[in-house]
This record gives sequence, structure tokens and C-alpha cells, in this order.
Amino acid sequence: MLSIRGECMEGQAKTSKALSVKKIVIRVAVVFVALIVLAMAGIAFMFRNEIATVASIKKVNDYPFYTMTYEGDYGIDEFIAQGGASSDAELIGFVVQHLMKGLPITIELPDLACSTFNATTSEGDAIFGRNFDLSYSPSMLVRTDPADGYASISMVNLGFLGYGEDKLPDSPTSSITALAAPYAPLDGVNEAGLAVGVLLIDTDPTNQQTDRVDITTTTAIRLMLDKCATVDEALDLLEQYDMHSSANSCYHFQIADASGDTVVVEYVDNEMSVLDPDDVTTAGQPAAGTTYMAATNFLLTPGEYDFGTGQDRYQIVTEGLGATDGVLSEDEAMSLLAACSQEPHINSRGEESQTQWSVVYNLDKQSATIAIGRDYENAYEVSLPD
Repeated sequence: MLSIRGECMEGQAKTSKALSVKKIVIRVAVVFVALIVLAMAGIAFMFRNEIATVASIKKVNDYPFYTMTYEGDYGIDEFIAQGGASSDAELIGFVVQHLMKGLPITIELPDLACSTFNATTSEGDAIFGRNFDLSYSPSMLVRTDPADGYASISMVNLGFLGYGEDKLPDSPTSSITALAAPYAPLDGVNEAGLAVGVLLIDTDPTNQQTDRVDITTTTAIRLMLDKCATVDEALDLLEQYDMHSSANSCYHFQIADASGDTVVVEYVDNEMSVLDPDDVTTAGQPAAGTTYMAATNFLLTPGEYDFGTGQDRYQIVTEGLGATDGVLSEDEAMSLLAACSQEPHINSRGEESQTQWSVVYNLDKQSATIAIGRDYENAYEVSLPD
């Protein structure tokens, strides 16, 4: 009897010990899972803006054309505070460190054969038209709303960020690179009614070398949209920085605001040249009292600078504007963009190129009508206040 009772007590002890070990294992597992959940929650909180931004990406059509709303701070003030960037490589370094969390990207601006112009509607609204011409690539409308700047909508060619037919932002992982989009705008309008577009010029790259903070072509557009309400403010801003052309090329900007003011800004021998609507240019003398301007891919600054391309497109635009004294409806502005758009052709790099998008910005309403891939029958309309 004693032997049996002893064996029972020993068995109970073993069972109790086993249960204790099991409880410990369960507790450790619970703690481990809790730590994982907390870590994941911490990571989710840390990257909540990036997660929300990626989740906001919407595919509008099959060209394809996308929209994205950038949530949170993309660090433009920090970018300037740390000295800006004097090259694409330096810009990429900043974006990789501060936005991409170490993931590598590329930002490249190849040959841009584009057209821009400003006009006024019969109701008095200032409008800005833009054709973006290049080899095929997907595009994206990007909404930004910085805490210390103006909200804006801008167009980005996703090909500059490494996207193409074999890579599109259609999944959470493939969409991460799109977080760099705020640093690659090519045209846009902000809530104050300032619009800007950039166009290629076939001349020496701009490379200003003073003691001012350095910026590149696309970061200049970002800064103007974020910080400026008028053309004069945009000019003051550009004069504060050393300009360095992206992709080892040269560009000029057309800038317009809701008051109807407009200028073309060029860089000739590393000096900023500002042209007003009534200035004599390489394209000739405008009509007296002209309030509109246009730009394509040749310098307008007087001198031996009338090389480049786009004179035919420039003539189409200026004749269209001149016929109405610069008064166009938004539909008429889009028709003018269609008239100077480029059908598929082989460009200077031996690639097939055409107008990738045409956009008419209304600077008073802060809205945009966008036709992708010359599909003028199915334009996409968006309003910044939405």
C-alpha cells in the first residue's frame, strides 16, 4: 500500500511539474507574441504616414495613370536645412535616407519635348496649359499638403522613379518607390493659384556655384509649389538658391499665378534670365499689351540662342493665343494642347515618343483637367479643394 501510495504521489508530482512547465511555456509564448504585436504596432505607428500614402494610390486608367495623396511630412524644410542637393545623386541620397528608409531609387529626367502656355477664360479665371512629351511611361497625380506650406497637385512621370511596363505601383511592395514622388514634380498648381511647368532646353546644364543652398530642377518646382503664392514670390525664391540641372541637361520654367501674371525663367551661362509677356525674345516681338506667354524647347532670351526644338509647336500655341488675345475656355485650351501634341514618333534617343499627358490647370479654382496619352475624349478632372 505504501509503495502504491508513493508511486501515486510521485506521479502527481511529475504531473504538477509538467503542468508548471507548460504554464511557463504558455506564459513565455504569450509574452513573446505580445512583444511581436507591440513591435508590429510600433512599426505601424512609426510608418503610419508611409502606409497611408501607399494605401492612397489609385489606378485611374490602363495607360496607366495613378493618383496618390502624400500623408505626413516629406522633409522639404529638412532638405533645405541640410544644404539641399547639387546633383541627382545627392537628392537621391536624401530621399533614400529620409523617405525610402534605405531602399534605393533613381530620379532621372531624360529628353522632355514639352509645351506650356497661360491664358485667361472669358470669366476671368487664369489658366495654365501643359503638354508633357516623352517616351511611354506611367504617370501619377500627386496631392501634397505640407504643414508649413501650400497644398498642391502635381504631375509626376513615374518612369523617372524606375517604373515602367515591367514595374508598376500595383502592390504594397512595388508602390514603396512612389514615396519619392513629391521630389519629382514636372508641373502643378497650389492652393494659392501658382502654377509651374518645366521644359528641356538643348544647351549646357545649369550649374551655379555660389555660397547659396543648392537645389535641382525638380526640387525647385517642389519649393515653388510649397512656398510661393505669386510669380514674384517664385522669382524671389529661385534667386535664393544655386540651380543645378537634373540629368545633366538644361531646362526653363514657365510660371503663372491667379492674378494672370506669368514669366519664363531661363538660365543662360549660369545666370538667371526672366522674360515677361511683352519682352522681345528669340521668337520675336509680342503684340502690345500681351498678357500671355508660351514656351517649348528653345531659349527665348534674346541672343544667339534660337537653337533647340519646338518652334513649330510654339507657333501653333502663340497663333492660337493671338487669335483670341489670350482668352480661352478650358476646353479651348485643351484643344490647343491637342493641336500641338505629338503623335508617336522616334525621338533623339531612338525611342518612340509622344505626348504623355495634357493638362489644363485653373489657377483660380485650383483644379486640373488631364488627358492621358492623347485621349482627349476621356479627360480626368480633379480639384485641389476636394
